[in-house]
Amino acid sequence: MRSHYCGQLETSLVDQPVTLCGWVNKRRDLGGLIFIDMRDRTGLVQVVFDPDQQALFETANKLRQEFCIRLTGTVRARPDSQINRSMATGAVEVMATELEIISRAEPLPIDFNQQVSEEQRLRYRYLDLRRPNMSHNLQFRAKVTSAVRRFLDDNGFLDIETPMLTRATPEGARDYLVPSRTHKGKFFALPQSPQLFKQLLMMSGFDRYYQIVKCFRDEDLRADRQPEFTQIDIETSFMSADQVMAVTEQMVRGLFQQMLDVDLGEFPRMTWHEAMRRFGSDKPDLRNPLELVDVADVLQEVEFKVFSGPANDPKGRVAALKVPGKADAISRKAIDEYTNFVGIYGAKGLAWMKINDLAAGREGVQSPVLKFIPDAALTAILERTAAANGDIIFFGADKASVVAEAMGALRLKVGQDFELVSDEWRPLWVVDFPMFEEADGRLYAIHHPFTAPVNVTAEELKANPEAALSNAYDMVLNGVEVGGGSVRIHNNDMQQAAFEILGIGKAEAQEKFGFLLEALKYGTPPHAGLAFGLDRLVMLMVGASSIREVIAFPKTTTAACVLTDAPGVANPEALAELHVAVTVKDS
Repeated sequence: MRSHYCGQLETSLVDQPVTLCGWVNKRRDLGGLIFIDMRDRTGLVQVVFDPDQQALFETANKLRQEFCIRLTGTVRARPDSQINRSMATGAVEVMATELEIISRAEPLPIDFNQQVSEEQRLRYRYLDLRRPNMSHNLQFRAKVTSAVRRFLDDNGFLDIETPMLTRATPEGARDYLVPSRTHKGKFFALPQSPQLFKQLLMMSGFDRYYQIVKCFRDEDLRADRQPEFTQIDIETSFMSADQVMAVTEQMVRGLFQQMLDVDLGEFPRMTWHEAMRRFGSDKPDLRNPLELVDVADVLQEVEFKVFSGPANDPKGRVAALKVPGKADAISRKAIDEYTNFVGIYGAKGLAWMKINDLAAGREGVQSPVLKFIPDAALTAILERTAAANGDIIFFGADKASVVAEAMGALRLKVGQDFELVSDEWRPLWVVDFPMFEEADGRLYAIHHPFTAPVNVTAEELKANPEAALSNAYDMVLNGVEVGGGSVRIHNNDMQQAAFEILGIGKAEAQEKFGFLLEALKYGTPPHAGLAFGLDRLVMLMVGASSIREVIAFPKTTTAACVLTDAPGVANPEALAELHVAVTVKDS
């Protein structure tokens, strides 16, 4: 039906006939001439209707926003004084000779030119997706997936599908369950990731696998989470962690070069412990220059229990965050607001110091806790933080996990509030994670139960699990974890040891993972992999603030689809066939 797309028209096509299909983006009637901006997924072009062609002009006079049309005309150059430099096609226009209104549009329920609530945008998503920026996002995403496939295909990876109906596996979130009609009282689970299946593929001899795959997790949502999301899933055999990181880094660097003309350079590496110490986060945003500094050792003898308690607790921490030159800019009201902010993360308070005159010593420092800090400790704090006149220092003192979370979040907020975050791309690898973390008196896997430890035997792992490091790695970009993976356990003794540490008994392990444990008996190769969050990666690349901006039909923050009104109530006949009864309890 068309000869060209709107966005393809340029001066080389002047005087040539074209046929276009698309929508009326805008209509203007100027002194007898009718102009429209016509739109398709490639962009906009101006179309002119001449009143001398009476029938055509009368039809054009009926056009309104979002009418779907087909037209034929001749491309002509616009005078230099009329070139629209904000449009890619602004140097040309089309003089229409034929016009067909394919379908009319009623007045729109959302206004493309005004701020519209996200709920309204999602309710009328088919209209929202017509907006140029949303069209751009989805086209950009399609090009990203195409480039990823080309890279992996060219590097010997095989695209292999894994099941959507499977068993529940411990991936850290609730499963979405699917009742079975043919197996009364039993349920499938939608996969939180293809983890076990990709390991089985390695055991089957497919040494380089990938899949761009849907995953499902029933968890509380944020801007970068959805109940269904897309992974670039990669697994390899006979490759070390370094080799997996090298090939996936090459893929991402090539992607940024191709799509954004950005050279990310070689990715630095940072251990988990260093990241937590300096930034309070295992996904540090290196564009922010602020860093945490440990000062517990100089505060162990102070009488102020808020500091000395955590300073003397092996699981405690006292950390300082210096904000250069902002002492005058941060008022007492702002400090109170920051105190309330860190309280969200479990902090009981927020101590502070303003450095007014470093040369004056104690008299040059303003702080409500100054009277509790001896001269030697004060001098050590000022030296360690490299404090200067006009600086303000915040302190976090609590359990190490609370300090890291609260002060790490404060670091990001202060950096944003004072526009300290640089406009650049800062990637890195975070490596050497602890293998386990303690909570509620038991140990949990930091990543998942199939992650291999670094350089220990199964007996050594069981003897001192809290000291073990996992052979895992996360790719972080501008404070966002875009991908994570690990070397997997490839022998039965080590897998059983990991299960034992996690409190998974032999019977439970056999029930949940019997097929994997059985497969480990038959010549399992060493294998490792990594999964990228495609939605997060594209979100970063297009500069969006939410992955909902790069997903065609996302769910809301309550995991609902307002477009289709899902989830909905199942009819009794369907439930009866599935042998399911529904009981709703008040929350």
